[in-house]
Amino acid sequence: MTESRLPTLPADRELRAETVVDAPVAAVWAALTDLRRMPEWSPELLAMTPLKRGGLRLGQWYLGWNRKGLAVWPSRSIVTQLDPERTLAWHTATSGATWIFELAAEGEGTRLVQRRPVPRLTWISRIYAPLMLGGGAAHADALEADMGVTLSRLKAAVERR
Repeated sequence: MTESRLPTLPADRELRAETVVDAPVAAVWAALTDLRRMPEWSPELLAMTPLKRGGLRLGQWYLGWNRKGLAVWPSRSIVTQLDPERTLAWHTATSGATWIFELAAEGEGTRLVQRRPVPRLTWISRIYAPLMLGGGAAHADALEADMGVTLSRLKAAVERR
């Protein structure tokens, strides 16, 4: 008997995850914007280091180190949106993806949405993903699941405070 498997969707589709955190927007924003803590939450991210002086700000560059299985790779990102207590986004030049976090008050808590649109995958992604990450579509499927893990871990950290 063969194993039934759902077909993977295109690698360049928009990925999405969301949760409601039982904490005010200011508390969620404070945790989210401490990018040194992002590796605590993200299953794929090992480190995220600013490359310019000035801390988190529009135009800041970050070097990310990512891992999936035995594959490890760097990514260079630039902060493209920084609307306090509403939106944080960075564009990853290495892959062509943009990572967006959106916050909104919901009752006594905060709705936190993470999206990853890919206007155009880079040639690096088109080569690296099939060779090292099991294929672009399969990696996108895994990333979307990991986004749920990221939000769950961030939620748990904020709600513990």
